[in-house]
Amino acid sequence: MAIVVTRLTPPMGIEGDNEGTDGPTQSALYYTARTVVFADIVESVRLMQRDELTAARRMRALLLEAAEEIVPRNQGHLLQRLGDGLMLDFSHPRDAAACARALHRRCADLSADLQPDDRVLLRIGIHAADILTDDVAFYGHGVNVAARLAALAGPGETVVSAAARDALTAGLDGDIEDLGSCHLKNIANPVRAYRLGPRNVIAPLPDDRMRLHPTLAVVPFAMRAGSRELLPVGEIIADEVITALSQAPELRVVSRLSTTAFRGRRLKLEDVRAHLGATYVLSGGYRAADDALVVNVELADTRNSEVMWAKSFRARVSGLLAQDDDLVNSIVAGASQAIMSNEIARTATRALPTLDAGTLLLGGIGLMHRTDRRDFDKSRRAFEHLIERYPRYAAPYAYLAEWHVFRVAQGWFDSLEHEAAAALDRVNRALDLDAEDSLALTVNGMVHTNLLRKHDVAKHSYDLALQRNPNAGLAWLHRGTLWAFQGRGREAMEETERAVSLSPLDPWRYYYDSLSATAALSAREYELAITLARRSLRANRTHASTLRVIAIASSELGRMDEARDTVAELRALDPSLTVSGYLARSPARGFETSRVWAEALRRAKLPA
Repeated sequence: MAIVVTRLTPPMGIEGDNEGTDGPTQSALYYTARTVVFADIVESVRLMQRDELTAARRMRALLLEAAEEIVPRNQGHLLQRLGDGLMLDFSHPRDAAACARALHRRCADLSADLQPDDRVLLRIGIHAADILTDDVAFYGHGVNVAARLAALAGPGETVVSAAARDALTAGLDGDIEDLGSCHLKNIANPVRAYRLGPRNVIAPLPDDRMRLHPTLAVVPFAMRAGSRELLPVGEIIADEVITALSQAPELRVVSRLSTTAFRGRRLKLEDVRAHLGATYVLSGGYRAADDALVVNVELADTRNSEVMWAKSFRARVSGLLAQDDDLVNSIVAGASQAIMSNEIARTATRALPTLDAGTLLLGGIGLMHRTDRRDFDKSRRAFEHLIERYPRYAAPYAYLAEWHVFRVAQGWFDSLEHEAAAALDRVNRALDLDAEDSLALTVNGMVHTNLLRKHDVAKHSYDLALQRNPNAGLAWLHRGTLWAFQGRGREAMEETERAVSLSPLDPWRYYYDSLSATAALSAREYELAITLARRSLRANRTHASTLRVIAIASSELGRMDEARDTVAELRALDPSLTVSGYLARSPARGFETSRVWAEALRRAKLPA
């Protein structure tokens, strides 16, 4: 996007180097002050998938009217038609801003009678700069900035650079909101950006969340043998499984009121997918004799009709009814692990554009938690691809911000300031889209705890997350970790234990164990810290934070051989790690815990 065809008629007074030759004039390169505008149709691919011919007609009509009437009326020139957008040229940002307002108004008029997911809306970016040109094309950085600013805008919004904003008057040219320094794709340094005009918040399409989360349908289990009074057992199992799995924020679970219609039928996966939108179907049958219960469970992927997981369980009817049996927990753990493993495998091995949104989300999360450099890098690409596909949804931005926190924790970074700025930019975009999203608020707390070390801001964000969702295990976990860094060990243990109780079968239990170990370390419960950390390591051997806990706790207990061996493992993961480097990036910096832990690492022979 660095080179684009410009106006057909060059500015007056420019002499070509090869006048009189056939073909385009070959003028010398020079800089000229221009305002470049990108106007891009929001989610054009989705519109085309819904109804290609109708969407193409609507988009074509809008862009033709814009190019032939609206842009010239506002003293602009068409530089290039981009298929689903326009690149425009103006002499002054004021004209560009007026044109942007006119374009948004026209989109609103044309969409007034349409359903929300059929509307053709624009997002617009404006940048004023000295643009390199030869009268045939515009070149370089200024063009790229304008294009990337458009990507920051939501539907019906305009985002401008600082240079464009300086030429505008707040109130006369529209309301102006400072978005701060934003990281733009393929632009090395952050760019100060501003939203122009009254903020036009358009809610995500009703089915965005459905597309972004794999959907599980739990069909009530059918009785294969047993007395009539045991018929409700299948409903009870389904209810308990649905309740447990509904706590997973990354998974959408269909209500049993909808899935009961499939009970006892010869199950056709394509029918469940068509009627319930299910990605996965969990079904099964049971046999009961007296108090003995045998349950056969099967998890199938409706996309390819493959059975992903199947298992037989033995239990007691009385135990199930009294809720003191492990049957439901075992089913939930097996099914959730199978779903996560399947989505991770699809994300790791297939081209990202071929994957559905739910796979990208779950697979990206899974690859991020693997803490393997190649998988970790692909998780970032998965989140970025998801953002490009669904720019109005908060979750991918929040997970991308969390990715930067994990990157620093593993020591895989060059500049803490850069990682902090990037993470803050991502989480701010998530909160901009949904200020009450519990996940985004929790990640905002993580960014301010681990990268910016602004503990007061972090606490406020965790508090808000828990107000929105008192059962948000991740928020309890990280607020507990905040207390741990401050040396409030007992409070830390209470809150991390509560987090574990809210998500006892979490697929990332290693992470809960690791941060619970940090809480125990802060409380000087060193044996417990080592026990929790070693349990975490059994699931993830390369999580640097867990190894640091073991090294510190072992050192505090005087087990210096164990401490030194663990430091050697840490250094294998992060060869640049030193005591001073640890102190520089420690979220506990400024608290006594930081000094105590750094001294323990020094005794364990971590280089100064």
